[in-house]
Amino acid sequence: MRRLSRRKALSLVKELDAFPKVPDSYMETSASGGTVSLLAFGVMAVLAVLEFFVYRDTWMKYDYEVDKDFSSKMRINIDITVAMKCQHVGADILDLAETMIMSNGLKYEPVIFELSPQQRLWHRTLLVIQKGLGEQHSLQDVLYKTVHKGAPTTLPLREGASLEPLSACRIHGHIYVNKVAGNFHITVGKPIQHPRGHAHIAAFVSHQTYNFSHRIDLLSFGEEVPGVIHPLDGTQKTTPNNNQMFQYFITVVPTKLHTYKISADTHQFAVTEREREIDHAAGSHGVAGIFVKYDTSALMVTVREQHMPLGQFLVRLCGIVGGVFSTTGMLHRFVGTCVDVVCCRFKLGVYKPTEVREAQAGQQQNDHLPPLDLRPGEEARG
Repeated sequence: MRRLSRRKALSLVKELDAFPKVPDSYMETSASGGTVSLLAFGVMAVLAVLEFFVYRDTWMKYDYEVDKDFSSKMRINIDITVAMKCQHVGADILDLAETMIMSNGLKYEPVIFELSPQQRLWHRTLLVIQKGLGEQHSLQDVLYKTVHKGAPTTLPLREGASLEPLSACRIHGHIYVNKVAGNFHITVGKPIQHPRGHAHIAAFVSHQTYNFSHRIDLLSFGEEVPGVIHPLDGTQKTTPNNNQMFQYFITVVPTKLHTYKISADTHQFAVTEREREIDHAAGSHGVAGIFVKYDTSALMVTVREQHMPLGQFLVRLCGIVGGVFSTTGMLHRFVGTCVDVVCCRFKLGVYKPTEVREAQAGQQQNDHLPPLDLRPGEEARG
């Protein structure tokens, strides 16, 4: 009984076989089929290799949500060189609540405003990258994925000693501010705390020494992420006027970056630039200097680096193999059918004259007549 049940089960399984084997004696091979098979295998191999490169690649996914964190501080990273001596300029921040934030985290370093050949090459390269970022936003994803691998985003040190006077001032460092709109500015005179407002001591600075030509080597918000380039990095403005005002209006978007190499709380921002000459007689009022007015967005962006799952990669490979195999098989059968139809029409004599076809038909009939069996001494009778 057990053997019978096993045989029945085995026969049932055989009946359900969706992949029956065809004996080799029933299979017919041809040179055209072999050629098509080689082409199909080559196409499969190429597509499989390309699909593997797609599987190895990653992409950045952007999610948007409301920023509910209003109590934390926001960090501003600054590295600006002004074409004035350090004792003549001062930098500080005044936020929307009229709260003056002291710039204790900033350092004033006397430097040379003109760049050395090596620094000039670095600056030109940075401007080329900035131009590419402005034309193709997808380059920003490349920078996110290659952090810590690229070159440093800060200006390299000047090589060798120089005899030129240190007539410029490099203001660099970081400041923690409230997450509200504010105004970071660099103007004439050192800032002082005043109970009735905000003031700079500029009375002892000659008006002829005013020169707010500047270069922004770094201006970013949040944690510093090496390899990421910000919109104002590499910006350089020069002016022959003493009373020139430079304004940068910035909208800051909090950004959480999560890649396979780093996780950081940084910020992206968009900027609008404006500059004008201060001339009270012509109605252009204000104070000469560099003003960076920023405001934070209510939205937060989460950037995550994603990878294709292994299961999806295998499914796509199966689709490539099956699709190429089926498509080449159909094309081979279609072309073979067309060739057989054309060749058979010529073999059947469709395009031959009527006399030739009748003669061939009579000849075929004579060929099919059975041979006569003549005995010795007998003659064939008509």
